Amino acid sequence: MDTWQAIDTTRAIRKFAERPLEPEHLRRILDAGRRSGSSKNQQSWDFIVCTNREHLLRLSEVGPYAQHLAGAAAAIALVVPDPATHDAPYSIMWDLGRAAQNMTLAAWELDIGSVPATVYNQPLARELLGYPADHCCEFMLSFGYPEKPEALTWAKRAGGRKPLEAVVHYERW
Repeated sequence: MDTWQAIDTTRAIRKFAERPLEPEHLRRILDAGRRSGSSKNQQSWDFIVCTNREHLLRLSEVGPYAQHLAGAAAAIALVVPDPATHDAPYSIMWDLGRAAQNMTLAAWELDIGSVPATVYNQPLARELLGYPADHCCEFMLSFGYPEKPEALTWAKRAGGRKPLEAVVHYERW
């Protein structure tokens, strides 16, 4: 799969088959995140991998739209120094987005679906994941082989993306 094909065909997958990820697939996904560029090469992220079914079930309670975590083969919590309480630049969130995109594209190439979850309940996330007090976890990613394999080739939804002309401005707004 070439880069454009991965970008153009990737879909959010929220329902997963009940099978674990192949260890080499999980490692490749994690390595794709690690290989992402970062501001000043700080690499300020940490990734917490969760595969235990009971743990995933509890993690699905971190936000109102995080239920997909319960059925995932793996979840990866994206943890960074907290820009609000730490002397960390806000650019680390940009770096984290780049790492997350690398992971989701690497997964897609392996026929693994993914979808992000926003963490709304920070105390619960910290309790379940055990990251330091000066760090935060705003996002988690669910990964798994799609419950319906045909989801990998579903056609784009009409109206799914705004036209390019609606979002691009040249020189000035």
